[in-house]
Amino acid sequence: MEYVIEMNHITKKFGEFKANDDITLQVKKGEIHALLGENGAGKSTLMSVLFGLYQPEEGSISIKGKEVKVNSPIDANNYGIGMVHQHFKLVHNFTVLESIVLGHETTKGGVLKMEHAREKIVALSDKYGFKIDPDAYISDITVGMQQRVEILKMLYCDNEILIFDEPTAVLTPQEIEELMKIMKLLVKEGKSIIFITHKLNEIKQVADRCSVLRKGKYIGTIDVATTSKEEMSEMMVGRKVNLVVEKTPFKPGEPVLEVKNLTIKSKSGAKNLVNDVSLTVHKGEILCVAGIDGNGQTDLVYGLTGLEPIDAGQVILNGKDITKDSIRKRSLAGMVHIPEDRHKHGLVLDYSLEENLVLQTYFKPQFQKHGFIRFGEVRKYAKRLIEEFDIRSSKGPTSVARGMSGGNQQKAIIARELDRDLELVVAVQPVRGLDVGAIEFIHKQLIKQRDAGKAVLLVSLELEEVMNVSDRIVVMYEGELVADVKPEEVTVQELGLYMAGTKKMDMRGGKDHE
Repeated sequence: MEYVIEMNHITKKFGEFKANDDITLQVKKGEIHALLGENGAGKSTLMSVLFGLYQPEEGSISIKGKEVKVNSPIDANNYGIGMVHQHFKLVHNFTVLESIVLGHETTKGGVLKMEHAREKIVALSDKYGFKIDPDAYISDITVGMQQRVEILKMLYCDNEILIFDEPTAVLTPQEIEELMKIMKLLVKEGKSIIFITHKLNEIKQVADRCSVLRKGKYIGTIDVATTSKEEMSEMMVGRKVNLVVEKTPFKPGEPVLEVKNLTIKSKSGAKNLVNDVSLTVHKGEILCVAGIDGNGQTDLVYGLTGLEPIDAGQVILNGKDITKDSIRKRSLAGMVHIPEDRHKHGLVLDYSLEENLVLQTYFKPQFQKHGFIRFGEVRKYAKRLIEEFDIRSSKGPTSVARGMSGGNQQKAIIARELDRDLELVVAVQPVRGLDVGAIEFIHKQLIKQRDAGKAVLLVSLELEEVMNVSDRIVVMYEGELVADVKPEEVTVQELGLYMAGTKKMDMRGGKDHE
């Protein structure tokens, strides 16, 4: 049988490390082929090889039965391969039209000719129901729309083979539905799609076949319709995974965190980033702040944790006003923070793992004497946490943080933060970009804190996580809280409406108005 793409025995190394170890992937014409694997399994590396961003040390690529060399993304484009990257590659101060034709401009006598391009783009947008305004600036459109621009870019170039790298990470439930419809439509037209993901529901929903990678090796290809999610997750992780979060009934205690009328102004003087937000988190409770990215959640967390000054309102921890306290004071008062950006606020990337594990405690008597660090104690402590939190890295305590996989960097932060004398955990996107094994582990850790009577404030964009882990959910839209609901009393669709701002509760009286 002829495959539209065949990657045969691909090996890609970085130094001694084999990111792809003898992987074969075969994609049929007109199918949605999912590529499933944990973090660091080698999925994005394999696609970067196909797209010409990396050259493999061994193996070959054939397109429609002919062996080819893909030396750059330009070659990939010429062979009809397009890619929507996980982090979109768009120019913010360009219009939609300019972004799509970038690199494929038509000129006449040195002047840009846009009329034909505009016609083609509007026709494509209408055909797929994209509702895109060619003159809107990229910086002004939603993330879901930016993704459509990326897809239009591939269609504009007449790409036949489309690679989607984790395309749903930043979308609302409604946008995910739309994207799935679009993918099915594209395949009907005879295009072939490779869909990188670690969300099993989405694979079940759209994919025909699925190839599984684990630790850089090819495990196998299965037919999606006849394989259960449990079987797929076991192939991916190498052991049975509990896909349901288990927790005891919810028994809230005293308030731990009280936020009163918190406001953070925008630097540009537009609408407030956080507008008059009040919320309470109790002992033994996981309160989840849900919402689409960019609706003030990040600023709210910065205000609570002391990373940004707040303009009005109060933050009270265990009855004590900490609104003006420094980050270290908040930390010593029992507030721990698992930050959204693990590289910027979570780790010192050029420090070793053991140094990162004592960033919050190195000044305590356990780790220093007369101002000198007791390295033996630090090493002993690091070894205990590595064991307890299953942090995997090439050189144990002395591994440099930068060289560790995303999932293990995240585990290191969680180990450091949760192994302290804490009252409140502020966890922002703690499982972003992680695979089912790591997600299961991190959720267990958060629930363990809740069961020990601690308070957890979870900020998440993943609706599955919101519904599974939280005891109570508040939804944030454009800097304000628009809903306060219990997971057992709300549907995912309803949450999506709150998140998109089309439905709103009166937060003073608890009534809805559309």
